[in-house]
Amino acid sequence: MVFKARAKVLDDDDISRITRRISHEILERSKGSRELALVGVRTRGVFLARRLADLIEEIEGGEVEVGELDTSLYRDDVATNRAPVVGSTKINFDLSSKRVVIVDDVLYTGRTTRAAMDALMDFGRPKVVQLAVLIDRGHRELPIRADYVGKNVPTSGNEKVKVSLVEVDGIDMVEIGEDVEK
Repeated sequence: MVFKARAKVLDDDDISRITRRISHEILERSKGSRELALVGVRTRGVFLARRLADLIEEIEGGEVEVGELDTSLYRDDVATNRAPVVGSTKINFDLSSKRVVIVDDVLYTGRTTRAAMDALMDFGRPKVVQLAVLIDRGHRELPIRADYVGKNVPTSGNEKVKVSLVEVDGIDMVEIGEDVEK
């Protein structure tokens, strides 16, 4: 299968503006960066979390802790995937009393977010857990909503949203399209 883009939703300037806005929203709602930690969901959520942390540090000063979370073994569909590819989780700080923002690229069914919350609880009990996403495409299967949304992108069930980030893909861009046979 190959992704065939139908439309570009965001370019690099859009993504830059969105991450700056979300960083301000996080600071405003958290009343500063004290006790704040960002945990990115592998893979692209990790890079978005790092970008947000850099922006928050630039605005507020001080360091924001960033963790990386792999949800592979916490997914409720792991039984349908015989050999899940397991990445690493790196949370090298105490979550207790932290305001943790889980960061992901796309919110769709809510299943990855539920898995991320389950995985996070294995590392401690945060004071507050919030969710920041670059794209919210709707079609929820679980009662989950993001606290911080870059852009709402209504899609049909057969459409795909492809997020490309320079750290992984060499370009910052979000496209809508579909997977087609090669």
